Amino acid sequence: MDRRLLLRTGAALAAALAGGAAGTASWAAVPAVQPTTAAALAALRARPMADLQGTARRLSEWQGRPMLLNFWASWCTPCAREMPQLDALQKQFPQIQFIGIGIDTVAKIRKFLLKVPVSYPLLALGASGIDTLRDLGDTAAGLPFTLILATDGSVKRSILGKIQPEDVRNTLASLI
Repeated sequence: MDRRLLLRTGAALAAALAGGAAGTASWAAVPAVQPTTAAALAALRARPMADLQGTARRLSEWQGRPMLLNFWASWCTPCAREMPQLDALQKQFPQIQFIGIGIDTVAKIRKFLLKVPVSYPLLALGASGIDTLRDLGDTAAGLPFTLILATDGSVKRSILGKIQPEDVRNTLASLI
Protein backbone atom coordinates (compact mmCIF):
# COMPACT_ATOMS: atom_id res chain seq x y z
CA MET A 1 0.00 0.00 0.00
CA ASP A 2 1.27 3.48 -0.77
CA ARG A 3 2.82 5.03 2.37
CA ARG A 4 1.07 8.41 1.91
CA LEU A 5 -2.31 6.72 1.46
CA LEU A 6 -1.67 4.67 4.60
CA LEU A 7 -0.79 7.83 6.55
CA ARG A 8 -3.86 9.72 5.24
CA THR A 9 -6.12 6.79 6.06
CA GLY A 10 -4.65 6.54 9.56
CA ALA A 11 -5.09 10.28 10.11
CA ALA A 12 -8.68 10.11 8.87
CA LEU A 13 -9.41 7.18 11.18
CA ALA A 14 -7.85 9.00 14.15
CA ALA A 15 -9.90 12.11 13.40
CA ALA A 16 -13.07 10.07 13.10
CA LEU A 17 -12.42 8.30 16.38
CA ALA A 18 -11.64 11.60 18.09
CA GLY A 19 -14.88 13.06 16.73
CA GLY A 20 -16.79 10.02 17.96
CA ALA A 21 -15.23 10.33 21.40
CA ALA A 22 -16.33 13.95 21.54
CA GLY A 23 -19.92 12.91 20.83
CA THR A 24 -20.05 14.04 17.20
CA ALA A 25 -20.79 11.85 14.24
CA SER A 26 -18.04 13.10 11.94
CA TRP A 27 -16.62 10.03 10.20
CA ALA A 28 -13.93 11.14 7.79
CA ALA A 29 -13.90 9.07 4.63
CA VAL A 30 -11.45 8.74 1.79
CA PRO A 31 -13.32 9.85 -1.36
CA ALA A 32 -14.29 6.98 -3.68
CA VAL A 33 -12.94 8.85 -6.73
CA GLN A 34 -9.62 10.66 -6.80
CA PRO A 35 -8.32 12.69 -9.75
CA THR A 36 -6.97 10.51 -12.55
CA THR A 37 -3.27 11.05 -13.16
CA ALA A 38 -1.74 11.61 -16.59
CA ALA A 39 0.58 8.64 -15.96
CA ALA A 40 -2.36 6.30 -15.26
CA LEU A 41 -4.12 7.44 -18.43
CA ALA A 42 -0.94 7.01 -20.49
CA ALA A 43 -0.52 3.47 -19.12
CA LEU A 44 -4.14 2.66 -19.99
CA ARG A 45 -3.75 4.05 -23.54
CA ALA A 46 -0.66 1.91 -24.11
CA ARG A 47 -2.03 -1.28 -22.54
CA PRO A 48 -3.10 -4.00 -24.96
CA MET A 49 -6.66 -5.25 -24.39
CA ALA A 50 -8.42 -7.97 -26.36
CA ASP A 51 -11.36 -7.07 -28.58
CA LEU A 52 -14.19 -9.56 -29.17
CA GLN A 53 -12.15 -11.36 -31.83
CA GLY A 54 -9.20 -11.72 -29.45
CA THR A 55 -7.09 -9.12 -31.27
CA ALA A 56 -4.94 -6.89 -29.04
CA ARG A 57 -6.10 -3.28 -29.26
CA ARG A 58 -4.91 -0.12 -27.54
CA LEU A 59 -6.90 3.00 -26.68
CA SER A 60 -4.19 5.03 -28.39
CA GLU A 61 -5.76 3.83 -31.70
CA TRP A 62 -8.62 6.25 -31.06
CA GLN A 63 -6.46 9.14 -29.85
CA GLY A 64 -7.34 12.63 -31.06
CA ARG A 65 -11.10 12.34 -30.43
CA PRO A 66 -13.17 12.89 -27.33
CA MET A 67 -13.81 9.54 -25.63
CA LEU A 68 -16.17 7.98 -23.16
CA LEU A 69 -14.60 4.99 -21.42
CA ASN A 70 -17.03 2.82 -19.50
CA PHE A 71 -15.60 0.16 -17.18
CA TRP A 72 -18.09 -2.62 -16.52
CA ALA A 73 -18.49 -6.35 -15.91
CA SER A 74 -21.01 -8.95 -17.05
CA TRP A 75 -21.97 -9.74 -13.43
CA CYS A 76 -22.62 -6.06 -12.59
CA THR A 77 -26.38 -5.33 -12.66
CA PRO A 78 -26.05 -1.50 -12.75
CA CYS A 79 -23.57 -1.91 -15.62
CA ALA A 80 -26.06 -3.96 -17.63
CA ARG A 81 -28.81 -1.41 -16.97
CA GLU A 82 -26.76 1.56 -18.17
CA MET A 83 -25.30 -0.01 -21.32
CA PRO A 84 -28.44 0.58 -23.46
CA GLN A 85 -28.37 4.21 -22.29
CA LEU A 86 -24.71 4.50 -23.28
CA ASP A 87 -25.50 2.92 -26.65
CA ALA A 88 -28.24 5.51 -27.26
CA LEU A 89 -25.85 8.33 -26.31
CA GLN A 90 -23.20 6.92 -28.62
CA LYS A 91 -25.68 7.11 -31.50
CA GLN A 92 -26.48 10.74 -30.60
CA PHE A 93 -22.78 11.67 -30.45
CA PRO A 94 -21.00 9.79 -33.27
CA GLN A 95 -18.07 12.23 -33.09
CA ILE A 96 -17.26 10.91 -29.59
CA GLN A 97 -15.61 7.50 -29.33
CA PHE A 98 -17.36 5.24 -26.82
CA ILE A 99 -15.45 2.20 -25.58
CA GLY A 100 -16.61 -0.36 -23.06
CA ILE A 101 -13.82 -1.94 -21.04
CA GLY A 102 -14.90 -5.19 -19.44
CA ILE A 103 -13.39 -6.37 -16.19
CA ASP A 104 -14.09 -9.78 -17.62
CA THR A 105 -12.99 -12.36 -20.20
CA VAL A 106 -13.71 -12.14 -23.92
CA ALA A 107 -15.90 -15.27 -23.68
CA LYS A 108 -18.06 -13.78 -20.92
CA ILE A 109 -18.36 -10.48 -22.78
CA ARG A 110 -19.50 -12.27 -25.97
CA LYS A 111 -22.12 -14.20 -23.98
CA PHE A 112 -23.28 -10.99 -22.26
CA LEU A 113 -23.75 -9.26 -25.64
CA LEU A 114 -26.34 -11.83 -26.64
CA LYS A 115 -28.57 -10.35 -23.90
CA VAL A 116 -27.45 -6.70 -23.98
CA PRO A 117 -26.12 -5.73 -27.42
CA VAL A 118 -24.23 -2.46 -27.92
CA SER A 119 -22.83 -0.86 -31.06
CA TYR A 120 -19.62 0.57 -29.61
CA PRO A 121 -16.34 -1.36 -29.26
CA LEU A 122 -15.84 -3.56 -26.21
CA LEU A 123 -12.44 -4.57 -24.91
CA ALA A 124 -11.55 -7.11 -22.22
CA LEU A 125 -9.27 -5.99 -19.41
CA GLY A 126 -9.72 -9.12 -17.30
CA ALA A 127 -9.61 -9.42 -13.53
CA SER A 128 -6.44 -7.30 -13.34
CA GLY A 129 -8.69 -4.39 -14.32
CA ILE A 130 -9.55 -3.88 -10.65
CA ASP A 131 -6.01 -2.58 -10.05
CA THR A 132 -6.32 -0.42 -13.17
CA LEU A 133 -9.52 1.13 -11.78
CA ARG A 134 -7.68 2.09 -8.60
CA ASP A 135 -4.80 3.54 -10.63
CA LEU A 136 -7.33 5.65 -12.56
CA GLY A 137 -8.74 7.14 -9.36
CA ASP A 138 -11.60 4.72 -8.57
CA THR A 139 -10.27 3.97 -5.08
CA ALA A 140 -13.33 1.87 -4.25
CA ALA A 141 -12.74 -0.22 -7.42
CA GLY A 142 -16.50 0.04 -7.93
CA LEU A 143 -18.43 -0.56 -11.14
CA PRO A 144 -19.64 0.90 -13.33
CA PHE A 145 -16.94 3.56 -13.64
CA THR A 146 -16.94 6.05 -16.52
CA LEU A 147 -14.28 8.47 -17.69
CA ILE A 148 -15.08 11.16 -20.23
CA LEU A 149 -11.99 12.45 -22.00
CA ALA A 150 -11.57 15.67 -23.97
CA THR A 151 -9.92 15.66 -27.42
CA ASP A 152 -6.53 16.38 -25.82
CA GLY A 153 -6.92 13.24 -23.67
CA SER A 154 -7.51 15.03 -20.39
CA VAL A 155 -10.25 13.85 -18.04
CA LYS A 156 -13.38 15.97 -18.32
CA ARG A 157 -15.49 13.83 -15.92
CA SER A 158 -15.19 10.77 -13.70
CA ILE A 159 -18.41 9.00 -12.74
CA LEU A 160 -18.55 6.19 -10.22
CA GLY A 161 -21.85 4.31 -10.39
CA LYS A 162 -24.64 4.31 -12.94
CA ILE A 163 -24.67 7.33 -15.23
CA GLN A 164 -27.44 9.90 -15.38
CA PRO A 165 -28.06 10.13 -19.16
CA GLU A 166 -29.05 13.81 -19.24
CA ASP A 167 -26.01 14.79 -17.18
CA VAL A 168 -23.68 12.81 -19.46
CA ARG A 169 -25.43 14.23 -22.55
CA ASN A 170 -24.62 17.76 -21.32
CA THR A 171 -20.96 16.85 -20.74
CA LEU A 172 -20.66 15.23 -24.17
CA ALA A 173 -22.28 18.22 -25.86
CA SER A 174 -19.65 20.48 -24.28
CA LEU A 175 -16.90 18.42 -25.98
CA ILE A 176 -18.04 19.02 -29.57
